[in-house]
Amino acid sequence: MQNKGLIKLFAFLFGLVSIYQLSFTFITGKIESDATTYATNQISEAEENYVAKREALEASYLDSIGANPILGYTSYDDAKTKELNKGLDLKGGINVTLQISVKDILKGLANNTKNPVFNKALADADEASKSSDDTYLELFFDAFDNIKGDTKLASPDIFANKGLSDVVNFQMTDDEVKPIIRRKIDESIVSAFEVLRKRIDGFGVTQPNIQREGNSGRILVELPGARDIARAQELLSSTAQLEFWETYPQSNQNLGQFFVDANERLRDILEPETETDDTLTKPESEIDSLLSDVEQDSLDISPEANPLLSKLIPAAPGSNAIARVAITDTAAVGSYLRMPEIKRLLSNDVQFTKFAFEKPPKDAEVAELFALKSNRDNTPRISGDVVSDAQDTFDQFNKPAVSMTMNTRGAKLWEKLTGDAFNNQTGIAIVLDNKVYTAPGVSTGPISGGRSEITGTFTVNETKDIANVLRAGKLPASADIIQSEVVGPSLGQEAIDSGFMSFLIAMAFVLVWMVFYYGKAGYFADVALVLNILLIFGVLTSLGAVLTLPGIAGIVLTIGMSVDANVLIFERIKEELDRGKGKAQAVADGFGNALSSILDANITTGLTAIILFVFGSGPIKGFATTLLIGIATSLFTAIFITRLLVDWYISKKGRELQFSTGITKNLFKNMSIDFLSKRKIAYIVSLILVGISVFSLFTNGLQQGVDFVGGRSYQIRFEQAVNPSEIASELNVVFGSGTNVKTFGEANQIKVTTPYKVDVEGIEVDAEIQNKLYSALQKYLPDGTSFEDFTIGASDKSLGILQSIKVGPTIADDIKNNAFWAIFGSLAVVFLYILLRFRRWQFSLGAVSAVFHDVLIVLGIFSLTSTIMPFNMEIDQAFIAAILTVIGYSLNDTVVVFDRIREVVGLKGWKGGNHINEALNSTLSRTLNTSLTTLIVLLAIFIFGGESLRGFMFAMIVGIIVGTYSSVFIATPIMFDALKKKISSGNE
Repeated sequence: MQNKGLIKLFAFLFGLVSIYQLSFTFITGKIESDATTYATNQISEAEENYVAKREALEASYLDSIGANPILGYTSYDDAKTKELNKGLDLKGGINVTLQISVKDILKGLANNTKNPVFNKALADADEASKSSDDTYLELFFDAFDNIKGDTKLASPDIFANKGLSDVVNFQMTDDEVKPIIRRKIDESIVSAFEVLRKRIDGFGVTQPNIQREGNSGRILVELPGARDIARAQELLSSTAQLEFWETYPQSNQNLGQFFVDANERLRDILEPETETDDTLTKPESEIDSLLSDVEQDSLDISPEANPLLSKLIPAAPGSNAIARVAITDTAAVGSYLRMPEIKRLLSNDVQFTKFAFEKPPKDAEVAELFALKSNRDNTPRISGDVVSDAQDTFDQFNKPAVSMTMNTRGAKLWEKLTGDAFNNQTGIAIVLDNKVYTAPGVSTGPISGGRSEITGTFTVNETKDIANVLRAGKLPASADIIQSEVVGPSLGQEAIDSGFMSFLIAMAFVLVWMVFYYGKAGYFADVALVLNILLIFGVLTSLGAVLTLPGIAGIVLTIGMSVDANVLIFERIKEELDRGKGKAQAVADGFGNALSSILDANITTGLTAIILFVFGSGPIKGFATTLLIGIATSLFTAIFITRLLVDWYISKKGRELQFSTGITKNLFKNMSIDFLSKRKIAYIVSLILVGISVFSLFTNGLQQGVDFVGGRSYQIRFEQAVNPSEIASELNVVFGSGTNVKTFGEANQIKVTTPYKVDVEGIEVDAEIQNKLYSALQKYLPDGTSFEDFTIGASDKSLGILQSIKVGPTIADDIKNNAFWAIFGSLAVVFLYILLRFRRWQFSLGAVSAVFHDVLIVLGIFSLTSTIMPFNMEIDQAFIAAILTVIGYSLNDTVVVFDRIREVVGLKGWKGGNHINEALNSTLSRTLNTSLTTLIVLLAIFIFGGESLRGFMFAMIVGIIVGTYSSVFIATPIMFDALKKKISSGNE
């Protein structure tokens, strides 16, 4: 081998850099372990809320030593930025996909126009987006073109307005306006991206990840290690729409009369046939009197007779609220007050009133209702764009607050607003995202200088977040969480433990097996394998890639597959030795002859991994990343490092290097199985298996996970074993039909999947579902388990909700389409590669037929056994990753066989297929050796790798078995039959 010195230097430097990169991970791990030990020793479990106290003490410890130098080249703070990134499934945290509302941006660009054509086009685009993969903007343009008539996008009341006057004029055609709007939309999404990035930077998690997903208006955010999940969701979905409004006082008689009239009208709407109660008397005009009268027992007012008044409670004296409402009634009261027929009852003096609830304190039972002085355009007196700075601080009573500074324009508007509030003796409501945070009065006249303060019953974290989002600025449009995954920290640690266990077992088996089968040569393969693992982790760390549980599976699979290259090399060396060649020549020829097969096999697997990387997301992308890195490092270590070690050993005189042991020396030698003569039996067996699979797929179908159908799923653990059927019947009463419950792993753990309110966005719905789950399952939980203990992120716990996943219907359709294109794209790419490599379409036909055969049988087995297997058999993104890996592995096997057939036939001719049998027999040792090794590795992951990977691994185990069979009994016979006529005629 030439350039040995250069290869040695490269390998040395590559290994050294990998060790250097991984050193940061070991340093942070050691320091964080010390911090945990310190906090555990300082705070006893007997203390109240000890988990939160320990976490705070750990954070304080790490802050105090963060800048201290370590080993002379780093510090904890520096090492933390360079350590190996761990995904949510290993670290816990939250992963969300946000959909920035392009509809909101379009409405903003058109100044919230009332143009009927524009608004009809938006409505049509809303409907079309439910069943189309096109972007919302293109759907809007199509809808507008279909109904526009004489209306143009450059109309004065659409986009040729004052705000866009510098880029759009009345003379422009629609085709000229469209690229301008596309650019404006893109600028708005970039703005949203930057706003979210600034918020996340202020949130305080290490190694956050935020990225745009093409031109879809979607932004992916990952916050590994985030413990306070509710806080993270609030931070991400908040638009930070800050507004200042003047309030109406409690004494306003017009509003008092409105509530009475609204109550009467609602009684007719909700129960038109119910006779009114004669005891209802018209209350006084002041609202306090009205509501205090409602409370009097003498009136005997029931909720049925007074749907609105029965839900209103008098506001506290001195408050600028109009009334109070029980938290449980806010949704109902809000919906009543938004009804068009109710809003029409407002008199002329208050006809534009806007009602808003306060953001209630934690554990509050009532929320204040405010009446805000609005106008025809529903615009506030002051908007948040005048705020130039915001800081979290403490008010005069030493309670957490947020202070704001306004720009010059804002200061003038603030002085005018405070003057009006003083003169009218009203309050000023400070509203953030439609929630009133505070509504103070003005007692000293107009306030100049543009300084204001948000006060209330806040925690320090809440004021930090409010100041953070105000500084970052508002989002240009609403941001809905259309997909989310939340993993509790305890589940992440379990995943690390199980992943590490499967890794060690697989590694140990492979190292022992190589020595058992190849003797002393196996030690060299083992050294190369250990270096390979080091390089994989080094490259992952240096690239800033994220290690996930499927990623660990990818590394473990790489261990099994990297053996293949060494097996190919060693088998070829053994063949050369059998031909009587000397050791040095046999090694050189063995490496040279094996190279073609090694490259072909790894390129086909690499192509499927690339497609998986392109179409996959989250953990599946992590699997593809580690697989791609593993393929590259495996090639380097097998071809160069093993060669260096073998050459070094045999270069010394008197050294004997055997490539087998006494047990394995004559295994698979002189095999002469007539595979082609058995092809008809194989065709019949495969036809039966494929037929059963297709029949089951049409009759039983597949269990589609939330990735493909949308919905929410929760992994919940209890102290004792539970009956999933019993829980399912109870939850179907709560959520309606369609809720599925099944055991997930141990008998005390279940997975709940429900389509309940899957179309409704917002963290309020998530909270509602978790509340319903807690209420329904409370009797199965230990006594004293609170809602906070039950939900994710409440503490480092092992009971309650350990993981939750939400997938909206729109993104579920996208995932399904991506899966379809990933599978068929990989087949097409591989067909073309094999055609290019072997120059005969018959080879491509044989390979792709074998792959179709393998995929159909794997799908059929999942369809047949999904109801009886004791682990998760849902079809999700992980399953698609397994199918693509099976495709890659099956092709790997087939290409190695085809490569040997091409070589043997090239030397000896076809001879009616006899030489094909010879080629198949010569690869049998490699085929069975590699398949067995990979199979044992997969079994290690299946048994020890954790519940979430079992379905994934089961699909791959079935795929490896079927793929090994098909490469010999399907791919080769089909290729032979397609070429048979040419072979018999002598044309080939």
